[in-house]
Amino acid sequence: MKLPKINELRYAIKALFSKAMTTKFPFEKHTPFPGFRGRPEPNDEKCIACGACAQVCPSGAIEVIDHAEGNDPKRDVIWHYDLCMYCGQCELLCTTKEGVKLGPEYDLSTFDRSTLSAGVTKELIVCKDCGEIIGPREHLMWLFERLGPLAFGNFNLIYVEQKDMNLTSEIPGELVPPPIQRQDLYRLLCPKCRHIVLDFNQTAKQP
Repeated sequence: MKLPKINELRYAIKALFSKAMTTKFPFEKHTPFPGFRGRPEPNDEKCIACGACAQVCPSGAIEVIDHAEGNDPKRDVIWHYDLCMYCGQCELLCTTKEGVKLGPEYDLSTFDRSTLSAGVTKELIVCKDCGEIIGPREHLMWLFERLGPLAFGNFNLIYVEQKDMNLTSEIPGELVPPPIQRQDLYRLLCPKCRHIVLDFNQTAKQP
């Protein structure tokens, strides 16, 4: 039998009189170190519900649900913590860099999986003609602020900004007024419907 090396013996004696490196979890709550990746915490004010986080989530733990029907279209972005592996991709690739942050909470043990979720709900902008989804209002406003004067080259961004400033009004339940008129340029339209309007105004013929 080989005798222990001097270094190993020295470390063993030192460990006997040193402070324990482990904690007494779960009897005592553990405080994570800085940079610890715990539960993703969405920020309702900074999140623009663009859905980029859901596209890069490797475990499919982020769900985007659009409710485009009715007079109050909404988009829900939901984080399912029972599927999340805390990789941090949603934080790293967030469009605004502030929409979601990984917090220090890690102990999510529960008997009810329905409680392991959190999310944000944002107003959804849809085409006034065909009902196609254009995007969340806060996403369009974020683009307006980022583009600055260049945003005035996009009718939808102009309209959203004017509506946010209460400079426009709409008739509830209004659909496409026949025939297509030039003022339709200033309605919230998807690219397909806007192409029809622009083509009609240039050729005076219905596509």
